[in-house]
Amino acid sequence: MMTQAAIYARYSSDRQSDASIEDQARLCEERAIRDGFAIVETYADRAVSGASMLRPGLQALMADALAGRC
Repeated sequence: MMTQAAIYARYSSDRQSDASIEDQARLCEERAIRDGFAIVETYADRAVSGASMLRPGLQALMADALAGRC
């Protein structure tokens, strides 16, 4: 059975683009395939500061991880 994993990508500035999220996710997916992981979900926060842990995508990832989904 493959190890289940999740991807979390974010950028903090409104001067960055959504392509940043897609680029990060693509690189993570490539690594996951190479290392034998199954990606079960991708979470993202767009234009949200990393100074706070109260980011919606991060909170969803943490909740799913605690529930054993990844």
